[in-house]
Amino acid sequence: MANEHIVIAGGGLAGATAAKTLRAEGYGGDVTVVGAEHRTPYIRPPLSKEFLLGKADADSALVVPGDWYGENDVELLLGSPVSRIDPDGHLVTLADGRRLGYSKLLLATGARPRTIPLPGVDLDGVMMFRTLDDSLRLRSLLKGGGRRVVMIGSGWIGMELAAAARTYGNDVTLLGLEDIPLSAAIGPELGLYFQRLHEDQGVSFRLPASAVGIDGQDGKATAVRTNTGEMLPADVVIVAVGVVPDTALAEAAGLEIRNGILVDAGLWSSAPDVLAAGDVANALHPFTGEHHRSEHWANALNGGKVAAKSMMGQDARLDVVPYFYTDQFSLSMEYSGFPSLTFGIPPVIRGSLDEGSFIAFWLREGNVVAGMSVNQSRVQKPIKALISNRVPVDVAKLTDPGVPLDELVPG
Repeated sequence: MANEHIVIAGGGLAGATAAKTLRAEGYGGDVTVVGAEHRTPYIRPPLSKEFLLGKADADSALVVPGDWYGENDVELLLGSPVSRIDPDGHLVTLADGRRLGYSKLLLATGARPRTIPLPGVDLDGVMMFRTLDDSLRLRSLLKGGGRRVVMIGSGWIGMELAAAARTYGNDVTLLGLEDIPLSAAIGPELGLYFQRLHEDQGVSFRLPASAVGIDGQDGKATAVRTNTGEMLPADVVIVAVGVVPDTALAEAAGLEIRNGILVDAGLWSSAPDVLAAGDVANALHPFTGEHHRSEHWANALNGGKVAAKSMMGQDARLDVVPYFYTDQFSLSMEYSGFPSLTFGIPPVIRGSLDEGSFIAFWLREGNVVAGMSVNQSRVQKPIKALISNRVPVDVAKLTDPGVPLDELVPG
């Protein structure tokens, strides 16, 4: 492999993890990571959690230390992303005109924030949220407290940012299209649990409601107008209404696209020698036999590893149980499983919502397909094992805190 050249388009967690795995697995060919940002590859979860709250520095979010790339002979090209792919010629063109030949190409271009055509979105004090620089800017706006913050979006990121803004002592109002926040992801009962947690901390909700415009004065945001006719005073407006996979490169190159770049379990795309991993990849999962696209860090981490091994000719498959976590105020939550298999299924609860420590399980045909733990430690390993084993469980035992979860795992 010494004469081969692997190019990784994307300087995030999936791309950097792929580079790290290639070297760890003994790949001796050339490796180039091309990133759109000028920053060394970093992970995103801290941006809306501990980094935003000033509890961690930027270096703690790096995938690997900055000097790792030079020490491991990995070329890191930042600030000039791949702008064109020539699958037939095995060439990529960068935004600055440079051309790189590749033997294998990994597309780890991630996702970009979904935009909404909102009058006033360009006013000072209005921002999207995706990058480390976004987190730095938002922290500077929030940390003094006393601001009027309107959060547009009631998903996981919106709820995390609302919690951070309130923790800094700001007045926070959250708008969402659902009757109950997060209900599309975890159902109304658990969504209401999160809503009440926020309300107890002083966050106000307008549900369902949407923004129809942002008013300003002297170029600065002053209020958000809603579809219900309300005028919400605002010094800071955050738009967090989800992300969309960044498939522009792949589409222009003729790769098969379906809610992301369509790839198999080994992360190979429809184009020869081209793979995709992370937020942009819609991968076939052996567990369900269906394609799944995940926007969480664990998918990018595991996808980077699988892509690297696949490019080295190993029989690798992205077959791990999906996982993500959130921290909001004093709440710590972890979730393992397949959200697409939980739609319309009410969870069964182990523990007590009232006491703030519980596990919610979703079962399909008697099998656990997802499990969410709240303020409980060291339970995700048995939860993942319950999901992977596909063995029907006794619901009475599953919901009994006196029965150790390990005892329910076969073998």
